[in-house]
This record gives sequence, structure tokens and C-alpha cells, in this order.
Amino acid sequence: MTFDSEYEPFFQPPGWVVAPIWAVLYTCIAFSFSSVLNHRDELKHSNIVIALFLVQLALNLAWPSVFNSERYLLSLVMILLMIIFTLIYAYLTYAQIPSASMLVWPYLAWISFAAAINTAYYLHAN
Repeated sequence: MTFDSEYEPFFQPPGWVVAPIWAVLYTCIAFSFSSVLNHRDELKHSNIVIALFLVQLALNLAWPSVFNSERYLLSLVMILLMIIFTLIYAYLTYAQIPSASMLVWPYLAWISFAAAINTAYYLHAN
């Protein structure tokens, strides 16, 4: 997860663990989003749900470059927005498409853990 920093929180997983976890998580969220797209006619607020997913995905894709450039406060705000948008996405999809909701729960857990790591870097830098 890190780059050239000499600091690492004690609870940060080794780099070799991160890539396989992300592979599984991206597969899960892809299946979730595919399910939402396939059932969007049955889903209340489908446009909002789709927008929330796409915004959090854009934040997710932008986050590493912001974090790696040591802008820890901005990256923390970004990851908190990812968590909020994904929580709303999961909530709005649960009633009509429970599997789409449940597929993002591991992702929520992982980005929440990443937020704790991000917070540790921010606190260490300030």
C-alpha cells in the first residue's frame, strides 16, 4: 500500500497481500454493479445508485495517487466519501437486490481498514 515512506503503521498488511485482496474485491464489486445494471428497472432510485457507485469508483481509482503523493488529509477525505457512498449504495440495493448489496460488504470492510491506515499516516505526518 505504500511507496517510499519509511513509516508504516504496525497493522498495515504486507504489500504481497494487498494485490490479491483487491483482485477479489474488484471482482465482487463488478458483479454487484452488473447485477444493479441488469435489474435497474426493478430498483428504486436506480440512477442515484448507479451514480453513487460510479463516483465512489472514481474516488477509488484516484485515491492511490493522492495517498502516494503524501496528501494524507485529502486521501482520507476521499476514502471517507468512498465509504459513505458505498454504504448508501449497499443500503439502497439491499431490499430489491440483496446480493448486490452483500457483494460490496467485504469492500466496505477493506476500505474502512484502509481509512484506519490512512489516518495513521496522517497522524504520523502531523
